Amino acid sequence: MRDGIADVHHLGLTAMEVQFIKVNPLTRLALDEEVGKLSRELVQQLVVSVGPSDHPESPPHIAPLTTPIKRRDSITTLTWSLAKDHADLEQTKALARALDTDLTLHAPYYVDFFGSSDARDQSTRQIQWAGVLAHGLGARLAVTHLGFYGGGDRTDSIQQLTEIVADLADWLQKFSKGTVRLAIEPSGHPDVFGSREEILDLVRHVKGTIPVLNLPHLAARERTSFEEAESLAPVVKEFVSATNGPLYLNFSGVEFYGPGEFRLTPIKRGLVRFDPLAEILAERDYDATVISSSPLLEHDAMYMKLLYERALTRRWTRQHAPAPAKPAPKEAAPAVSAKGKPAPPVKPARKPPARPARRVPPSIRRKEVRSRARTRRR
Repeated sequence: MRDGIADVHHLGLTAMEVQFIKVNPLTRLALDEEVGKLSRELVQQLVVSVGPSDHPESPPHIAPLTTPIKRRDSITTLTWSLAKDHADLEQTKALARALDTDLTLHAPYYVDFFGSSDARDQSTRQIQWAGVLAHGLGARLAVTHLGFYGGGDRTDSIQQLTEIVADLADWLQKFSKGTVRLAIEPSGHPDVFGSREEILDLVRHVKGTIPVLNLPHLAARERTSFEEAESLAPVVKEFVSATNGPLYLNFSGVEFYGPGEFRLTPIKRGLVRFDPLAEILAERDYDATVISSSPLLEHDAMYMKLLYERALTRRWTRQHAPAPAKPAPKEAAPAVSAKGKPAPPVKPARKPPARPARRVPPSIRRKEVRSRARTRRR
């Protein structure tokens, strides 16, 4: 992960979303040599939960992660390829801050709050674990989907999801002391929670959450390609007003099928263009972070950066364009001869060049002077 942050910096980019996808938890009892230590001090162990042994599957507790481990405590650790312990997270956090790279973290994509009780508990724990890792990395957002609707009425499903998100946001606010916020992402599938109206209504009712403006998902859900900046600007304003802070966007190409999204594609192959969004962002009215979710991650991130810089150049050119030049005076109408044909142009008279004065040799001048003197004497 630190190599990825260095690559992002060398490419001239300033943000990276960490993908927390594969989860391998291990729950065990605390060892004798671990009693009295903080969970963050354990070497080669990424601890995300400490709690009583009679509830090994309980969610992360806020106090035990910052207090010494007790005997008979149950410890849950993760095997994650991007960090091996909390000291590793701290080193990554320090590097990201030194290179001015804004980190966010995406929770596992598979979420099911309306299946079995085990699936619901596992989904809750995964989002909380994502919050623990985001806090350790210094990330400001933990991004997540909310999964499928329930089998009953859709309104009841939305109400239950609102309560679940409220509990998660409250837990994350207490755990991170407000440094990590829960970001809710829309979905391009009509069977999954996440239309524009549902996302905006949810974040307005639940404190501590922000919406993610994922344009490919919204385009597939609403069956539009946002071809013009005028049609996209109202959507951006809605998300900005609901965010009350920096705007967080995801962008890539997308292909539609029937009622929703088929797959994400590189930007040049998709049905949604980045140019209208670049024009809106170039006005510099929003503090925005744009994340590439394209299959060509770095390539399309650089491509979006190029389009954004071009839009900035056009804006600067319009604002600093020179004043229009004054119109040149009109020329006189050409003279017309008697036959109706234009008279040939009159050439100005040219003066003959002045002839240079003729130089007389000095010997001749002396003879003339002598002859004139003789004539006067006579």
